[in-house]
Amino acid sequence: MAAEQPPTNWEVTVPVGPVELSGSLGVPAGARGLVVFAHGSGSSRYSVRNRYIAGALRDAAIATLLMDLLTDAEGRDLANLFDIPLLARRLRAATAWARRDECTRHLCIAYYGASTGAAAALLAAADDPAIAAIVSRGGRPDLAGQALARVTAPTLLIVGGDDGPVVEMNRAAQRKLRCPNELVIVPGASHLFEEAGRLEEVAKHARA
Repeated sequence: MAAEQPPTNWEVTVPVGPVELSGSLGVPAGARGLVVFAHGSGSSRYSVRNRYIAGALRDAAIATLLMDLLTDAEGRDLANLFDIPLLARRLRAATAWARRDECTRHLCIAYYGASTGAAAALLAAADDPAIAAIVSRGGRPDLAGQALARVTAPTLLIVGGDDGPVVEMNRAAQRKLRCPNELVIVPGASHLFEEAGRLEEVAKHARA
């Protein structure tokens, strides 16, 4: 009788000080890296858009960890949703956990951030030269402030062409980056990339 295959997707809990954060970990066979997701304000690991991107990455043999960086109670406080240093600390804690876990400790780690999560990813990576890459979708990298100049990981900023104010915020942030970086503007896409085919474009760029 053939041995039972281990699951490739499961729920995890990451202790951070007095709280425990929930996450969804997916490790495909032959994984060649791990992407830790930092969701935007008001979103969670159940975000349809981020789960779509995570699935596309796993199809390319890249493991994914979708983390809730706030507890349910913390998420009800609007101030926490925009507390970039808090979100960055939580992201660093999730990264440290992944570096210890037997399923992921051998994998290089990259970040994928959406909205305010992009700022948290950039701030977390600014003092961690081991982060392999950063992808921002519809992000607010400007909220990372002076930390932008300290980021060393290659960074890809993806913005919808119809998301006017955020396009300009990303352009301003890009000018402060000193790492290899690129700004991709997806024509006809709004902030949430809800238009037909636009999220597929995001997945294509993120995989690359």
